[in-house]
Amino acid sequence: MAGRVSMSLLNSLARGNVIFRNKKCVRKSVVLISRCHAGSLSSSSAAQPDLSSHLAGKTYSDLYELSVKDPETFWGSIAKERLAWTKPFDQVTDCDLSSGKINWFLGGQLNVSVNCLDVHVAKDPDRVALIWEKDEPGTEERITYRELLEMTCRLANTLKSYGVQRGERVAIYMPVSPMAVAAMMACARIGAVHTVVFAGFSSEALAGRIQDAQCKFVITCNQGVRGGRIFDLKSTVDKAVKSCPSIQHVFVAKRTNNGVPMGKLDISLDEVMAGQSSVCAPEPMDSEEMLFMLYTSGSTGKPKGIVHTQAGYLLYASLTHQYVFDYTPGDVFGCVADIGWITGHSYVVYGPLCNGATSVLFESTPVYPHPGRYWETVQRLRINQFYGAPTAIRLLLKHEENWVKKYDRSSLKTLASVGEPINQEAWEWFYNVVGDGRCPLVDTWWQTETGGVCIAPLPAEPGAEIRPAMAMRPFFGIQPALLGEKGQIITGNDVSGALCISKPWPGMARTIFGDHQRFVDAYFKPYQGQYFSGDGAYRTEDGYYQITGRMDDVINISGHRLGTAEIEDALDNHPDVPESAVIGIPHEIKGEVPFAFVVLKESASENQRAVVEELRHLVATKIAKYAVPDHFLVVKRLPKTRSGKIMRRILRKVAMQDTSNLGDVSTLDDPSVVSEIIEAHKQYRTKLAASDIT
Repeated sequence: MAGRVSMSLLNSLARGNVIFRNKKCVRKSVVLISRCHAGSLSSSSAAQPDLSSHLAGKTYSDLYELSVKDPETFWGSIAKERLAWTKPFDQVTDCDLSSGKINWFLGGQLNVSVNCLDVHVAKDPDRVALIWEKDEPGTEERITYRELLEMTCRLANTLKSYGVQRGERVAIYMPVSPMAVAAMMACARIGAVHTVVFAGFSSEALAGRIQDAQCKFVITCNQGVRGGRIFDLKSTVDKAVKSCPSIQHVFVAKRTNNGVPMGKLDISLDEVMAGQSSVCAPEPMDSEEMLFMLYTSGSTGKPKGIVHTQAGYLLYASLTHQYVFDYTPGDVFGCVADIGWITGHSYVVYGPLCNGATSVLFESTPVYPHPGRYWETVQRLRINQFYGAPTAIRLLLKHEENWVKKYDRSSLKTLASVGEPINQEAWEWFYNVVGDGRCPLVDTWWQTETGGVCIAPLPAEPGAEIRPAMAMRPFFGIQPALLGEKGQIITGNDVSGALCISKPWPGMARTIFGDHQRFVDAYFKPYQGQYFSGDGAYRTEDGYYQITGRMDDVINISGHRLGTAEIEDALDNHPDVPESAVIGIPHEIKGEVPFAFVVLKESASENQRAVVEELRHLVATKIAKYAVPDHFLVVKRLPKTRSGKIMRRILRKVAMQDTSNLGDVSTLDDPSVVSEIIEAHKQYRTKLAASDIT
């Protein structure tokens, strides 16, 4: 195997081998990167990396310019040094965004689990890889890189012994745990493709993903534990598998000591693993072979199986983990995301482990057993970087500051937010109360499809400004563009438009599983030759980026993207609902919540309350509890154009009680429907107010 340089050449940006030349910085009413942080950008480190001579002495701006103007040199030199290859690549990139063709590091072969485990075991086997922060405080478990490698190999050998082949899809339906991480690593080791399904999804949602991915195997737990409650996971899998004839085996790990019924497909994972070898030869994988699939909602009812491949994804996750969060060797990295989401993939598992970090697995909730849980965990585990969602921050700032202040947070170096744009109030509280005004707070913008952070305040020159509630700067290789309604690129500053990215980068998704045309139509057709994010953005007078929210029918509930069409599909399955429309409205804690406008058949109009309760249960059953609309408004009809398209912007205005300017309604088939819906909404608000009083 090719030797692995201790770290990438770009690691030197934060270690002093590359010297940032100070440039003049405009200072307004902004927060500056603290002195201790700025110092870390040029301080020496015990693990000094080798450095390519052409990067020496360059500023952040110089390096960014190189990354977009000469990506082959930039990414090629980094990939050679940062990753361990079994076969060197012979071509850095071959991409054409207009056709959705994306290839990086062609001809190269490597194994992701080797880069995440073996290389660290060879150097420091007893370094802690994972700290499992279990549901009950003070019961954490530490797993070294050696232990994680052995667990991974035993699990990989188990999968192979039951017939899991290279390229086959394996569904993982597990809570946050070392076994879940080992399951991901085991799939990567033998060349299988994992698709992790969030353990809060219903049996129908799980079944739909298994069917779409054509999975033959499921890895799960008997139960999950969260917030002091026990959840039956195995029973959910059992229900799902009944409609999934492709499943050959279900591997069941033990999270609790409670027994669960075991059928003919079920394998007791812990028992079988105990008899397996702790050594498993890694499978050399081509750079562009599938690593994993992850389902995300789109503007249609069917979730999309986003495909990420081997080398490009790993390199990008590793690099962004290092620089966006100012990770240094020896830090304890605390990302509190679930592994069922892309944040958990990139910044709980793949990025930190590739960098040899100690990564925290957080099993519990922000308020269990009290609202100080996060900060008590920071104190006990001595966490250096804390990465969480604005939803949780908004929830916690409602409680007394003493829940933060009573715990020692002096270990914190960097704070970060993910999942949705963070609002000003939450940013200020996070920065000033949690971070004591001394830790840089990075608001990160990225998506399942981008693989890693694309826009964030860091990296930057020491002393650079960080503006509250703003993502600000593109990461290396990311070239944002704002486009207008007619597809024109909007130049200059102090402008807004559709947020696109003009050039490919290694971490981006490669396709939608089984439907490449949908991939092209969704991301590259709206603006030819550009990756369209679906978000809008504002570019400030100084050229910084601020995300303004979704432009399509996807809403962001507590940081989790969910297509409104997916909820509508569930509602329309009810026999008394001929049609429905769902929009997202702002929520003080969750960011956004679904608001459902429902048309009922005449026969059900006298029994509205019962039907609405059935609809709540239907959405929870088909998708997940968090997808259940907060509001149901029964209406006689929906506002439609003459061609039959529902005008959701009108429904959004009504739900927001902003009916003074409804815009052009001349295209509606019958404009009188608008006044009907406004009146129905007034009556609904009156009932809500009355129920609040009582």
